[in-house]
Amino acid sequence: MSSLGVVASGAAADAIAAKVPELVEAGFAGKLFAQDATLWGPDAESESAIRLSWVGLPRSSRPLIGEIAALRDQLKAEGVDRVVLCGMGGSSLAPEVICATDDVPLVVLDSSQPDMVRDAITDLDRTVVVVSSKSGSTVETDSQRRAFQAAFSEAGIDPTARIVVVTDPGSPLDEQSRKDGYRVINADPNVGGRYSALTAFGLVPSGLAGADIEALLDDAEAVSDVLSADDDANPGLRLGAAMAGTDPLRDKLVIVDDGSGIVGFADWAEQLIAESTGKQGTGILPVVVGTDDDPEVAQPAADVTVVHLVADSDDDEPADEPVHADQSTVDVSGPLGAQLLLWEVAVAAAGRLLGINPFDQPDVESAKKAARALLDKGIGATDEPAATDGAVEIRALGGDWLGDAKTVPAAIDALLAQLDPKTGYVAIMAYLDRLADADLAQTRPVVARHTGRPTTFGWGPRFLHSTGQFHKGGPATGVYLQVTTQPREDLAIPGREFTFGDFIASQAAGDAQVLAEHNRPVLQLHLTDHDAGLAQVRDALEALAPAEAAT
Repeated sequence: MSSLGVVASGAAADAIAAKVPELVEAGFAGKLFAQDATLWGPDAESESAIRLSWVGLPRSSRPLIGEIAALRDQLKAEGVDRVVLCGMGGSSLAPEVICATDDVPLVVLDSSQPDMVRDAITDLDRTVVVVSSKSGSTVETDSQRRAFQAAFSEAGIDPTARIVVVTDPGSPLDEQSRKDGYRVINADPNVGGRYSALTAFGLVPSGLAGADIEALLDDAEAVSDVLSADDDANPGLRLGAAMAGTDPLRDKLVIVDDGSGIVGFADWAEQLIAESTGKQGTGILPVVVGTDDDPEVAQPAADVTVVHLVADSDDDEPADEPVHADQSTVDVSGPLGAQLLLWEVAVAAAGRLLGINPFDQPDVESAKKAARALLDKGIGATDEPAATDGAVEIRALGGDWLGDAKTVPAAIDALLAQLDPKTGYVAIMAYLDRLADADLAQTRPVVARHTGRPTTFGWGPRFLHSTGQFHKGGPATGVYLQVTTQPREDLAIPGREFTFGDFIASQAAGDAQVLAEHNRPVLQLHLTDHDAGLAQVRDALEALAPAEAAT
């Protein structure tokens, strides 16, 4: 029997005591599971009306189990045992967590960085590619599909036998793929991308890779009744209140894994929370950290709630009183399938408490439009750098704040000087190969320790479908460090006039442009020589002194 635990202390417990009875009195949980589109107000109603089928997925997705198992057996008999997933945001994050937790291999290609794309196009004789796009028009995914299609053909392999398409019925990708003879599996069209973990988007690649998707659905179905109950003990309502009901609002949600056994869950939750809540000048910023020693956990700021993902426990009360009277913590436990549904309910409840529509993402679309416009104009029209330091070009957007900084360390200092010491956050945005350049992420806690403020780290363009919405639509309290690079070797996109290198450059430039239009300070550090420039940036960040020692 699946169980869920949500145990809070401090400000989070106060929020639960204050807000859960309001949600219960409004019948929020029951109405949510009845797919009542009026829960978030009239402005959200038209969108909500076509986005609530996720509440029934633990049952409605059952027919996929047999279909996926049959396809997996067929592919295995043909010697195909390597699964590559081409998808972005909601199409890739859930399968990554499901497969990592089940310890089955899945190659996730959620980037347009040419070096990363090239590295994924290998071992074609034993590879099946799942192309996932809800809209069927996601440019990253379409570009990846084109690259694999050409590679299979060049290798003498029929692409229609090795590419499986997951998309909404009637999408451009659905219609063209069926016409061209590809296998297509449709997802429920009345589920938004970030709520799609238990649809075909989450289940097809995971099941083909060998994950136990039936157990996943079983665990989710086992908690459906408790999550739909209008009861003070409802863990979804409790988590939603802890997240969005603190007074004053603690709008930074630090998530740390404390032995939950679920691998990478915070990365999935990050998108769900940030993209759902970060709009209209409010929202909850998820901050994914590595350990309890990271500064956001060890010394949480006054605007932070810390969520510990813990192993299952029968204990439903805090073990001790809070060490600090002003702290805010939540312990969350439960198996993966149950937690996927739990957090979706919690974020829907948080949207109600914040007074926003948790199902749209207006600022994600604005960055996409800016990127497309830059592609149309040609990427060559980039502004001259304010300065060049070794293998790094320095540019500043979003105000006249760079001053006379001419070096990478001085430019970073100038950016961090714009940070509000009480409400601000730092976002490091790396448009690099997230596998080959993974070490850069280790600078995140160094920056947090130096500033004393929550710091996020996102790989571009992956984070554009996640925290990118909060950056532009949430509170104007962030400062943004963007790292881009000259790829080691560019890669053509078959049938397109632009390359993968052009595309990721336009995504980075478009993101920075929209941030600047929202008066957010952005420091762009462009590596003209990848290895040398990356070393410069890493050294500059690692040299930052802790806040108590900073002068």
